[in-house]
Amino acid sequence: MLNVESNNTTKVKNTVTYAAYRSDDKKGIKLTFEAIDEFIAELRAKGRVEGTLEWYHRGLINLYQSLPEDKRIRRDALVRWQEDLQKKNYAPRTMNLFFAAVDGFLKKAGARDLQIASRLKPSDEPQPELSRTEYLRLLQTAKRLGKEREYLLIKLFGTTGLPLQELSQVTVETVRDGEILVSSSKNKQVIHLPDFLCEELLSYTSRNAIETGAIFLTRDRKPMGRTNVTMAIRQICIAAHLPEEKGNPRCLKRLHQSTIAGIEANVALLVEHTYKRIIEKEQLSISWKT
Repeated sequence: MLNVESNNTTKVKNTVTYAAYRSDDKKGIKLTFEAIDEFIAELRAKGRVEGTLEWYHRGLINLYQSLPEDKRIRRDALVRWQEDLQKKNYAPRTMNLFFAAVDGFLKKAGARDLQIASRLKPSDEPQPELSRTEYLRLLQTAKRLGKEREYLLIKLFGTTGLPLQELSQVTVETVRDGEILVSSSKNKQVIHLPDFLCEELLSYTSRNAIETGAIFLTRDRKPMGRTNVTMAIRQICIAAHLPEEKGNPRCLKRLHQSTIAGIEANVALLVEHTYKRIIEKEQLSISWKT
């Protein structure tokens, strides 16, 4: 990213840069890494939230990768890009962030006629589902890449269904106790951590000199935030060649819930069948006709 000395400097610099990339409607607007970096730098100088800027940058890079060889934004290229995002099962919220980034870039480039007018509603598309096979592939990929922190995050959400907002409760102390008290809703809930997960987490903290407090930290030893966690898991998802939209704590939590629900349904069915066999056996020995 380019260093931003002041808002005024950035404004002049970006005006020159974007003007250089402008062209007529037939040729479209040229998109380059330099233009993306300068656009994000200007938004940062204006005080935009860092998490949003990360998604904006990702959206523009995603568009860049989808463009033809000349890397020019044209209306037909934008339509193909939108269709491609939908085919890859991107969530409406993510697509809307991508569209907002592109619209902002086009506005700055003086190409309002190319802006994406429509936005998707959250209910327009079903949320992606992660299978247990895909979950195991995420763990295998993280292990292969030597990403132990990401491996443990995936396993934590996938085996406990822990809400993302409660990640800060995963401390050296709570892991030693083997359970976490969460109160994300009106009713408090105790989440029990599997023994094997506690063992792996404590081994990780020991080797990384984490003696107390939160276990999942950034490089500067601060507790990981929502954006950092999601981005970390998403990177493993990409490396595992799975749809990006499946790489988040929400999908892992949903996998945990659906697995438990499936087991409970099977147990209920087994109880029903067993009870039916018992009463049928009793009927054979003691019926009105016997």
